[in-house]
Amino acid sequence: MPIVNVVLLEGRTQAQKDDMYREVTNALCRTLECRPDQVRIMVQDFANADFAVAGKSVATIQAERAARTG
Repeated sequence: MPIVNVVLLEGRTQAQKDDMYREVTNALCRTLECRPDQVRIMVQDFANADFAVAGKSVATIQAERAARTG
């Protein structure tokens, strides 16, 4: 039974996630020769303020980028 953990930053729609579930399931079934009902996908959505790159939250990086281009 394949179990996939997907980590995303906030901002994806439910429709986008549903598409991802379908595509990942299809890829796993094709490559691992398993049935769709055997596939488990877990998604963790992180708020931009809760994920950092180089010591700054993604929310801060986005705000700084918007201020420069604003």
